[in-house]
Amino acid sequence: MTWQSVWAFTLFAVVVTLVPGPDFAVVLRGALVGGRGRGLWTAAGVTTSNAVQGVAVALGVGALVVASRPVFTAVKWVGVAYLMFLAAQALRAALSGRYAAPDPDAPRLSGARQAWLGWRRGLTSNITNPKVLAFYLAVLPQFLPAGGSAVQAVPLALVHAAVSAAYLALVVVGADRARRVLQRRRVRRAVDAVTGTAMLGFGLRLATEHA
Repeated sequence: MTWQSVWAFTLFAVVVTLVPGPDFAVVLRGALVGGRGRGLWTAAGVTTSNAVQGVAVALGVGALVVASRPVFTAVKWVGVAYLMFLAAQALRAALSGRYAAPDPDAPRLSGARQAWLGWRRGLTSNITNPKVLAFYLAVLPQFLPAGGSAVQAVPLALVHAAVSAAYLALVVVGADRARRVLQRRRVRRAVDAVTGTAMLGFGLRLATEHA
């Protein structure tokens, strides 16, 4: 593997990551609901899943999952159900408009729980999306040298995970800086409506796509 290949893949990963998707919506809502800490842990969950799935594809496990129709279909519908669940939560909050007043002591008192909830949500939303495995299977081999080992794709998978982590961290920091505005009831309802609708759309698209 050459440095040119690594830099080319890094540029490709940046372009792909900048396209808003389910990860963006989940992390943004995590930051709004639980603050910077919860948002960063949600991003960490997404990053963990990206790394695990990328390494799995590089080692050949991902191909087995995609090739096994029952397994792939099961993962797909779990992902659809989870996206619908998250969409329902956001849309219900947008419709009711009832939000608890910010508690400055909450992060200190429930930091471990906030971290666990955020990480679990980010991990679950990403790892139940079989399109991530399909993406790695289609893209990673294109940046490997002819006759190269599949294990050489591991660094590329980790590069994508790192790029995604940096981008999602910036999303969280931006949301946190604008938190005073975003926590206004009307703005919060609008953001929940948009993120909920987006997650609903992602879920429906995943449900209707054929791999």
